[in-house]
Amino acid sequence: MPDMLVKLLELPPVEGLLEELKADGIVIRRALAPEKHHVTAWIRRHFSDFWVSECEVAYTRSPISCFIATEGDQLIGFGCYDVTAKAFFGPTGVSEQARGRGVGKALLLVCLHALRHEGYVYGIIGGVGPAEFYHKIVGATLIESDNKGIYEGLLRSS
Repeated sequence: MPDMLVKLLELPPVEGLLEELKADGIVIRRALAPEKHHVTAWIRRHFSDFWVSECEVAYTRSPISCFIATEGDQLIGFGCYDVTAKAFFGPTGVSEQARGRGVGKALLLVCLHALRHEGYVYGIIGGVGPAEFYHKIVGATLIESDNKGIYEGLLRSS
């Protein structure tokens, strides 16, 4: 899967979307250390051990480089940045029942704004799945490359 480049100086605002989600009972916020076990268990249950490993790296950073989406007391999504490589966005995921409500878009934007706040002017979306989504939301462009990127040769078994 290819990587994409994002100009962090040209990001759309996120505040309005966060307010809309909040009005619908969805809160996007930075993850807290005492909930790490809940977040990583949820990621393992809904996604993969690879993403758990990346999220665990987010919890070693200060501030924690993982944002979560909650509805009531339920976790419905997460987004990490700066974990597999500097200036990388991802992994990110939203529960099936919460998709299509703007949660993924909000997680993308808060993470990219955090990268910008930390001094980056460009961000990388690594190992992209939905390229059209990233292009539409933040103008991300595919990075042409002959190799498979940072995830090439990833250990798949022990």
